[in-house]
Amino acid sequence: MKKLLIVDDEPNIVMSLEYLFQKENFEVFIARDGAEAIEITEKVLPDIILLDIMMPKVDGYQVLNYLKSVEELSQIKVIILSAKTKISDVELGLQLGADKYVTKPFSTKKLVADVVELLNKNTKK
Repeated sequence: MKKLLIVDDEPNIVMSLEYLFQKENFEVFIARDGAEAIEITEKVLPDIILLDIMMPKVDGYQVLNYLKSVEELSQIKVIILSAKTKISDVELGLQLGADKYVTKPFSTKKLVADVVELLNKNTKK
C-alpha cells in the first residue's frame, strides 16, 4: 500500500482528498501545516505528498525546500496543490523541486491520475 501525505489547512479539501485516496487504496496521512508536514514525513516516509503553499507556521515552499535538502527525503514525489496561480508561483514550485503543480480548484479524477502516473514513473527507475 502506497503512503500519501496530504498537507493542507483547509478541512474540506483534506476530508475530500483523504476519502478519495483511501478509496484508491492509499494509506493516507494528514498534516495541517508545514511544521507538522515535516514531522510526519520524517516518521512515515510517504511515497508522495500533496502540498499546499499557503499555510500557517511553515509554508509549502519552505517544506519543499527542506525535503529536497535532506537526502533521505529528497526522492519523495511532491505535487503542489495551490490557489496561487501566477506563473511565477508555478515556476518557483517547480524550481524548488515539485514534480507537478496543480492549481485549485482541480479535477479529482485528474489528480488521482497524476499521482498514479508519478508513482509508476518512480517504480520504473
